[in-house]
Amino acid sequence: MKTVVSERDKLCTNLALKEKENAGLKNTITDLTGKNKDLTDQYNSLTNKNIDLEGKYKDLINESLSKTNQFNKALQAKSDELNNKELLLSEREKTLKEMQLIIARQDSITKRLNDILRNALLGFNSDELSVEIKNGKVYVSMSDKLLFKSGSSAVELKGKEALKLLGEVLDKNLDIDILVEGHTDNVPIKTSLYKDNWDLSVARATSIVRILTNDYKIAPTRMTASGKGEYFPKSDNVTAEGRARNRRTEIILSPKLDEIMKLLND
Repeated sequence: MKTVVSERDKLCTNLALKEKENAGLKNTITDLTGKNKDLTDQYNSLTNKNIDLEGKYKDLINESLSKTNQFNKALQAKSDELNNKELLLSEREKTLKEMQLIIARQDSITKRLNDILRNALLGFNSDELSVEIKNGKVYVSMSDKLLFKSGSSAVELKGKEALKLLGEVLDKNLDIDILVEGHTDNVPIKTSLYKDNWDLSVARATSIVRILTNDYKIAPTRMTASGKGEYFPKSDNVTAEGRARNRRTEIILSPKLDEIMKLLND
């Protein structure tokens, strides 16, 4: 009987120990479960943060790529603009050099023509005519007394001699345009043939153009007749000498500008 009781007490003691152990294990499990939950929550939080950071990283990458593309496009546009400007500048420099060569050639033609005319017209004194270069053109200025009688547009014999020499030179220089300008003083004319000095200056310029065309076969397409009347005096009209200088016909010779005009139009 005592043995049975003793065994029973041992079993009770062991059971109590086991229950105590189980309680400790339960507490440990509860504690570990709590810690596991905390770790799980931390993991989930870190995972969410990582997802958020990955999203922001992708946004930053996309934004960076977009800005890089915009920058590259802007850079390419500026590069294209610079290339176009450099090309335009190169073309303009080429055109400028071509124009400078043409102008230099025209200046050479003008100087040569001036020298030829001076030699051809040596037989006339300075009171009758003059030859000079102004503004890239050759001006042959013929006095009233060389060409016309007072109030008349008919060219006198000595004037025709001068026009003959001029015509021979112009016939050999086909690249020269010819402008004939008639000028008078401010003394009113006393003839019924012409309305006023302006009318007379036009008639005189036309007479010279007709002589050059009819007698010396200068092409009409090369010539222009213009009357300036008393409105472009070379000197004052107060003295007889001044009025004499104003009564003149200017034959203005200029190299053709076709090449320059073509460059400008292009």
